[in-house]
Amino acid sequence: MFDIAIPFPNISPNAIEISAFQIFGQGLGPFAIRWYALAYIAGIIIAWYILAKLSKSTKLWATQSAPFNAENIDDFVFYATLGILIGGRLGYAFLYAPQMFAEPLSILRTWEGGMSFHGGIAGVFLAVIGVSLSKKVPLISLADAVALASPLGIGLVRVTNFINQELWGRASDVPWAIIFAKDKPALPRHPSQLYEAMCEGFLLFGVLWFAVYKLQSLKRPGLTAGLFISLYALARIGLENLREPDASLILGLTRGMLYSIPLLALGIGFLIYSLRSSKPK
Repeated sequence: MFDIAIPFPNISPNAIEISAFQIFGQGLGPFAIRWYALAYIAGIIIAWYILAKLSKSTKLWATQSAPFNAENIDDFVFYATLGILIGGRLGYAFLYAPQMFAEPLSILRTWEGGMSFHGGIAGVFLAVIGVSLSKKVPLISLADAVALASPLGIGLVRVTNFINQELWGRASDVPWAIIFAKDKPALPRHPSQLYEAMCEGFLLFGVLWFAVYKLQSLKRPGLTAGLFISLYALARIGLENLREPDASLILGLTRGMLYSIPLLALGIGFLIYSLRSSKPK
């Protein structure tokens, strides 16, 4: 075991680095823009583009026009961004590091790392509900659109988890095992971040794109959202078996498994609602 492994490539977590400099005698810097931050920004822009495109599509929906407009999308993207940032950070503190609440200012130090997908998706859910109520947009239809818009951003963030050498996999002797430079034992490990990027992000987007554009899933309210939530939860639960637990187990389950079970139940609920609703027109 561990006869062959691939050393982690020399990739900096910083996309842009600015050396220290002086302005009017005052020293500033150094500054860095991390790939992780750019992945979030790119994911939000991609989601906005997809939602804007869906708002102009007429043939994809059961009605003669999309159930939301460009103004609704702009409002949603604003509140969803807040939901991702606040929900992701608070979710991490609550679900993985409750000791942070003893020092509340530590929650604001996002540059030290620590974001929870489950907290972020809760924030997005709240944004969907808020925009639906305030703008009188059908909640299920908006959730369906958001489902298609989400996976690419998830995939990009998972790739940057790999670049940051965090959330790595369990020790393994597979030929593509990686020795992460930050791993003190220097064990060959599954590049589970890339597995998650593919399964929770890029492949999931491909499935949803096929469902929306080939199977006309948006004409059945709840179907696209149900597919997204259910397939993400199943992928996350399965891949947790290859990922090094980043917190203590609960009832023999990793935190990712445990927190994905309610997501799976929610996704199944969307699917049941969709199947019981009227047939597509």
